[in-house]
Amino acid sequence: MKPTSFIRRSVFLYLLYLGLLPSAKAQTDLDYDMMAKNLFCSGFTYSYSSWDHYWEGTFKRDNANLGKVTTQAIGYMGNYGISKKLNLIFNIPYVFTKASAGTMAGMKGVQDLSLFIKWKPLSFQIGKSRLAFYGVGGVSTPLSDYTADFLPLSIGLESKTVQGRIIADYQLGHFFVTGSGTYVYRNNIRLDRDAYYTTEMHLTNEVKMPNAASFNLRTGYRGKQLITEAVITNWTTLGGFDITKNNMPFPSNKMNMTTAGLKFRLEPKVLPNLSLHAEGNYTIAGRNVGQAHSFMGGAFYILNFNRKTPSSTKTN
Repeated sequence: MKPTSFIRRSVFLYLLYLGLLPSAKAQTDLDYDMMAKNLFCSGFTYSYSSWDHYWEGTFKRDNANLGKVTTQAIGYMGNYGISKKLNLIFNIPYVFTKASAGTMAGMKGVQDLSLFIKWKPLSFQIGKSRLAFYGVGGVSTPLSDYTADFLPLSIGLESKTVQGRIIADYQLGHFFVTGSGTYVYRNNIRLDRDAYYTTEMHLTNEVKMPNAASFNLRTGYRGKQLITEAVITNWTTLGGFDITKNNMPFPSNKMNMTTAGLKFRLEPKVLPNLSLHAEGNYTIAGRNVGQAHSFMGGAFYILNFNRKTPSSTKTN
């Protein structure tokens, strides 16, 4: 029953999210794009997700004490081309949560800073097709003193993370398939209480956070001005325990989910450095998470810091 905004970062994160956070795709840590040397792409995103049913373990239910839980986030993200094969990416979200029923007040605040290094070591031309491989390393850390011990209305899980990802991208004409696998290490967190109960009593304020793995598969059409893709993402917590009957979720719960969605990116001919993004996702299966609908929109612009190159810019 974790806020879906977290898919994005550890989404994540990532999903997020992670979580998993829902997340914009503007030359990010999950897609095929690389910024050329000394180009900087940055912009803002707005995301909205909501659910009124969730999985308590494997049992799907609603909760009249919560009603509909909504999460909104405004994010600023950017990608700088250190070289054509090495990019630095960051993301900073401001998150709002609320429930439509009951007495639990929503929370808001700056969540976590995420930093990624994205490397493209291999690229092969195979006839009329192309196959490329990428490596991504990332870290995240909370930027404000929020509490994770208020799920499902906490704005994050408060854990510092380290993650590694491998991406493979195949393109033939305008058709493409991209797959990735991610492992997320999560640091322990501390609660504002001296004891807590999971499946047993713990006389400490330290919570051992389970690590996680995520897999992402996307396919679709990749044109010069328009990219459309269908995406499936799976997030699996490697440990943890189920929400106990009629209880609040806990930061170290097992939180598994599979989401499906559609994403669009438009780069207008009249403004070649501008890109507009939109996406929608739905949680099709889960364990201890909300069955959420989520939507995102964003706009990004590329700045060229090369002194002796034309003003028009393109990504690799």
